[in-house]
Amino acid sequence: MTSALSNIYGRQAVSFTHGQGVWLWDAQGRRYLDALSGIGVTCLGHAHPTLVKAICDQASKVIHTSNIYEIEHQEKLAQELVRLSGMTEVFFANSGSEANEGAIKLARMYGHKRGIKVPTIISMESSWHGRTLGTLAATGSTKAREGFDPLPEGFMQVRYNDIAALEAAGDQCPDVVAVLLEVVQGEGGIRPTEASYLKAVRDLCTARGWLLMIDEVQAGMGRTGKWFSYEWAGIQPDVVTLAKGLGGGVPIGAVIATGPAAGVLQPGQHGTTFGGGPLVCAAGLAVLETIESDKILDNVNQVGAHLVKRLQDGLAGLDGVREIRGKGLMLGIELDRPCAILVPQALEQGLLINVTRDSVVRLLPPLILSMEEADTLADTLISLIQQFLQDKG
Repeated sequence: MTSALSNIYGRQAVSFTHGQGVWLWDAQGRRYLDALSGIGVTCLGHAHPTLVKAICDQASKVIHTSNIYEIEHQEKLAQELVRLSGMTEVFFANSGSEANEGAIKLARMYGHKRGIKVPTIISMESSWHGRTLGTLAATGSTKAREGFDPLPEGFMQVRYNDIAALEAAGDQCPDVVAVLLEVVQGEGGIRPTEASYLKAVRDLCTARGWLLMIDEVQAGMGRTGKWFSYEWAGIQPDVVTLAKGLGGGVPIGAVIATGPAAGVLQPGQHGTTFGGGPLVCAAGLAVLETIESDKILDNVNQVGAHLVKRLQDGLAGLDGVREIRGKGLMLGIELDRPCAILVPQALEQGLLINVTRDSVVRLLPPLILSMEEADTLADTLISLIQQFLQDKG
């Protein structure tokens, strides 16, 4: 039968019927270790009882009312995010792209209120912020932007981890109002920033009156071993965007603001029909409560370090392996050649992975991954990479 779906995804030939923890099963009963988490979304794994109960309980009461009315769970989730981040206020969206789009609008309004006619946001080369026209303009991927011109004006990209390049861009453009960056570039190949760089960016933004906006869509909600990846550098941004793991599987995004970014947007200047509804906020609360009560951040740090060591030991000295990098359970293995073929090969071995930037194996397993499951992941992946490099040598 001809598919009725638009041809916009290169899908793997498998469909999953159910899951439990870090495991998924297909229609033939085969089991797969999920080392991708729906691209960093199912942070508590599959069918987590606390999350399932929260969703079912809320669905039996009220699913949607709109933001015309007060939403109890939305207020509670906002309070929790403010508590965890030390920031001031939150508004909700439906995805990471929409959260980043909201941050872009906030920055532009911030600029206009300061009399800047074309507020400009500096983002990073090889960054990824979404697929809307605004977030595409901020995204440092020529391939992603190709065919969608004209994109909105008011964006510049500079080299990642290069404070001199950022300073020079600011010197050249007097209309800069914000810097938007990922602490760990996800789609960009699991590329972390340096703590010294982040501190320098924070100082530069403060000195020049720019907003520092951190995209935590993929790296946030415990993925790197802290609630927010910027915490590793000991800095405080003005704006933080969230999505993916925040809902544990349901679609939710959020923008957290503080300091000069707080109170910038007023009623009528931004909004959403679905954002922050009762169902997704009930799920978000369950995710935060579980991560905290089950000490999942400790697990991320311990299991993440173990997995990195296993990969380093297993791939040590192997010609073709350039670098193993990342933080917590957000890891990348960069090879010296395109390796997309590893995705279907891993699928055949019962392992779900992803390749980004053509040559980086990306691992985003659920945050509940155990030591034993990490060993299974490592054993399978090491063998696959060894064989791949030998075959292609």
